[in-house]
Order: sequence, then structure tokens, then C-alpha cells
Amino acid sequence: MSASDLPYRFVVVEGPIGVGKTTLAKRLADLYQAELLLEQAEDNPFLERFYKNPRQGAFPAQLFFLFQRSQQLNELKQNALFSNTRVADFLLDKDRLFARMNLDAEEYQLYEQIYDKLAIQSPKPDLVIYLQAPIGVLQERIARRGVPYELGMDRAYLKKVADSYTQFFHLYDATPLLIVNVTDINWVDNKQHFEELLAEIKKPRRGRHYFNPSFSK
Repeated sequence: MSASDLPYRFVVVEGPIGVGKTTLAKRLADLYQAELLLEQAEDNPFLERFYKNPRQGAFPAQLFFLFQRSQQLNELKQNALFSNTRVADFLLDKDRLFARMNLDAEEYQLYEQIYDKLAIQSPKPDLVIYLQAPIGVLQERIARRGVPYELGMDRAYLKKVADSYTQFFHLYDATPLLIVNVTDINWVDNKQHFEELLAEIKKPRRGRHYFNPSFSK
């Protein structure tokens, strides 16, 4: 399938930990032969420390992600003429969501100063796909993928993350937005599920839209 079948040049897939955003982004990039931009959380040397001790690890983990995303998006802008379609599993605006949630007042003030100094010019997505699921589903999927430092994640923290995403996208209006309830969707193993989700993604859109399928398991 060619990129011309997708009415967007830059698609971002977002959502809380365990919802499947990276898996879907990879699937879309492979299908449309698109350039893939990944958050690459496994490269963050401070992330495991954060999960063990959030108070100690939050600030360096947040700064690492900020610098990493800044570099990726700057490279993306420089290469804008050489690729037709891109798919990413992160939205830069989301970075502040975690910063507000995990940093104390002084750390957040310093974070904002660094953010402003970086002067990141992020390309605007043509479509943002926000995946959401209940906490129990997120926990089940986190357990299934088996990343060691995620397995001990506190349920209260995961709920806090999910609630922050809900609040963020409740107000989000910067780009077309497709909100997908993925509770009953298995786009990895079920061809019908993926094709119906793909049909929704391929629709040209403006504003906010919802996809809330209920497939029999």
C-alpha cells in the first residue's frame, strides 16, 4: 500500500503507557512505507530510576526526553522535503503533560526555561490519533509486554497518567483528532479489527472524531 492511500503526510499516535501507540505507529509506517519516529523510551538511562524513585528520577528523565524529542523534530524539519509521509508515537505538546505531573515547582520552572531556550519548531501533525483504554486493560498490556521496570508500576500512577491524557485531549484543538477506545481492539492478531481501525484513520478529517468499536472477543 502506498503513502498516496493515506490523506495525511504526518500522523501522530498518542496515549498512555501500555495502550499500544508504538505498535500501531509501527504498523502504519510499515503499511504506508512511511518514515517512523519513535519515542525510544528504552534509550532513556534515567527512566528505570524514575520508576524506582519518582522523586529522584523525574527531572533527569524528563530532560532526557525533551532533548531527545528536540533533536528528532529538528532532524524531521530539516528532512521535510525528502519524505512524503511520517508516523510518530509521540506529540511534543505531551512533554509538558508529564513535566507538570512529575516535577516540583522549582524543577518545572527550570524545565520551562530550558524548553524555551531550545526553541523547538515542531512540525504540525495532519492527524493525531489518541488511543485510550481503562486502567485494567493498560495494566494487562504492560504485564504482557514485560518491560522489567514497568512491571512494578503503581496503579495510582498509571491512573494519574491516563487522567492527565484525558484532560489534555479534552482541551486539544491544534489539529484534527481521532479518539479511539481500544478496549476491544486487537489490531496485532485480528485482521478485521485492524482493517476497521484503518478505515477510520484513512478518512479525511477536520476537528474531533470518536471511534468506539465493540468487537466480540
